[in-house]
Amino acid sequence: MRFWIGTGLVITSVLLGYLIGGGHLIALAQPSEIIIIVGVGIGSFIIANSSKTLSRLKGALKIARKGPTYTEEDYLESLLLQFTLFKEARNKGMLSLEHHIDNPHESIIFQSYPIFMQHPDALNFLCDYLRIMSMGCEDPFLIEGLMDQELTILEEDNDHVVSAIQTLADAAPALGIVAAVLGVIHTMGAIDQPPAALVRLIAGALVGTFLGVLIAYGFLAPIAQSLKEAYAAKRGFLVVIRTGILAYLNDQAPIVAIEFARKNIDPLLRPSFDELEQATRELKQ
Repeated sequence: MRFWIGTGLVITSVLLGYLIGGGHLIALAQPSEIIIIVGVGIGSFIIANSSKTLSRLKGALKIARKGPTYTEEDYLESLLLQFTLFKEARNKGMLSLEHHIDNPHESIIFQSYPIFMQHPDALNFLCDYLRIMSMGCEDPFLIEGLMDQELTILEEDNDHVVSAIQTLADAAPALGIVAAVLGVIHTMGAIDQPPAALVRLIAGALVGTFLGVLIAYGFLAPIAQSLKEAYAAKRGFLVVIRTGILAYLNDQAPIVAIEFARKNIDPLLRPSFDELEQATRELKQ
C-alpha cells in the first residue's frame, strides 16, 4: 500500500501541477520518446548485469514494493522460538532438536510460532546452524565465522541488485537527453515546416528530458532505496538469530541468550524487557 500511495502521489502531483499551469496532456503523449528511453534502458540493463542479477529482479521489485515487513511481533516470536529451542537443547541435548529442525513445518515447536514461519530465509538460517550444532560442532568461534561469512555473501548479493537499479536510475536522465537530442535532430530535418509544426516537434523533444528525469528520481531511485532498506531489515532479523545462537554457545542460559539477541533489535521494533519476560513466563507455565 505504501508503494502505491507514493507512486500515485508522484504521478498525480506531476500531472495536476502541469494542468494547473495550463499544460495540455496531449503534448506529453510522445510514444517515440518513451520507446527510446524504455527500450535503451532495458537493453543497457541487460548488458550491464549478469543472468543471476536479472533472475532476481522480479523478486527484488516485489520486495521493494512491500518494503521492510518486520514488526515487533515478528521479533518477539523469533526470541521466544529461540528460547524454546535453547531450553529444549539444554534439558535434553542438541540431538533432541533433530526431528524439529529437519522438518520444521511438521514440528510442534515451530508450528507454535506461525509468524516466524512466514520468513523462510530466517527459518532456514536458524535450522541450518542448529543442525550443525546437533552434528557435534558447538565451537562458538567456528560458528561465528561461518555466520559472518554467510551474512557477508548475502549482503554482497543484495548489493548487486540494489546497485543495478540505482545505476539505471542514474542513467535515466542521460537516456532522456538521448531521446531529446534525437527529437531536436528530427526538428532540424523539418526546418522548412511552419512555426506551429516546429513548436510541436520541439515540445516533443523536451518531453524526452522530462521523462528521463521523472523516471530516474520519481521511480527508479526510490525503488532502489526501498529495496536497500528491505534487505537491511532482513539482514538485521538474521543478526538477531545469530546473536542468540552465539550467546547460547558461549554457555549462557536460554533466557540470557535471548536477552543478548533482544538488544540487537532496532529500538523502534524491540520488545521491552518486561514484555519478553512476561512472554517467557507464560511459556514456562
